Amino acid sequence: MLATGKSFRAHRESELIREGADRAEIAGDARIAAGLLKLRAAIVRTPAGTRKSFDVNGAAVGFARFLGKARVVTFVPADLQLVAGGPALRRTFLNGALAQSSPAYYRDLARYQKIVAQKSALLRGAIAPDRDLFLTYNEELVPPGAALMAARAEFVVDLARATEAIYARWRGTREALTVRYAPSTGDVPLADALAAGVETEIRRRQTTVGPHRDDLRLEIDGRALAAFGSQGQQRTAVLALKVAEYEVMRDRAGDAPILLLDDVLSELDAERAGGFLAALGAFEQAFLTTTELPGSLGSGVTAYAIQNATVVSL
Repeated sequence: MLATGKSFRAHRESELIREGADRAEIAGDARIAAGLLKLRAAIVRTPAGTRKSFDVNGAAVGFARFLGKARVVTFVPADLQLVAGGPALRRTFLNGALAQSSPAYYRDLARYQKIVAQKSALLRGAIAPDRDLFLTYNEELVPPGAALMAARAEFVVDLARATEAIYARWRGTREALTVRYAPSTGDVPLADALAAGVETEIRRRQTTVGPHRDDLRLEIDGRALAAFGSQGQQRTAVLALKVAEYEVMRDRAGDAPILLLDDVLSELDAERAGGFLAALGAFEQAFLTTTELPGSLGSGVTAYAIQNATVVSL
């Protein structure tokens, strides 16, 4: 909440407010290269739904200025679907990393999504869409859409290099993992692809071209990881992807994000869990939750338990 302004688990903001209460609030300090940040996020129930507010160092700010002040990389068991799940999950992964790293990316994403929603509503209308308005939406999509695609392409180059190296280190030389950006337009510029897809989109009454249709391809020895990779290979690849996300965000910002790992060990066998725990020493700050404490934690680790809704030191 203090890094991204939202929960990585709850789908509705109202779920974060205690039953019977009117508001939820969280505050904390984050020490980054630029100094100490005091962050606060609040969610308030209103007759129209929930409303959020944000403060940085005691001053109220909008969400765009709050996002990315402190950065996090999260892993939850559901992230294993990054390999086998649909492209939307991988786009969300890219958007999350890039929006935290770049205010410009977040602004372009918000603008692009708003225009795509308007264009989609036009196509789904009860009558044939106004062609001039449709073409106007296409023109407006090009600047933010092209900026998103350029940022993703550049980011994935760094992400792929790190992911592939981490995977090779963990798995040895048994197989090679490759990660690549797969824009829906292929090698065609966005403006040309939108122009070429006009008749198809009008006929199908849906948007088929643009960065909202992009994907991130993961392959093992040149074949789709989702179809040909074992569960162990897929799990290792997702973990490597997350560690690479951490490294790229750290290198780009000159500041290490916080690593949040929720029940990650339950998804790994003993050998991979041991290797992963050993690798945690390379991170500046990591929080790991588990239902069963590993036998060996190594140095520099502090363990806590939740007992009767109270945090206690072990």
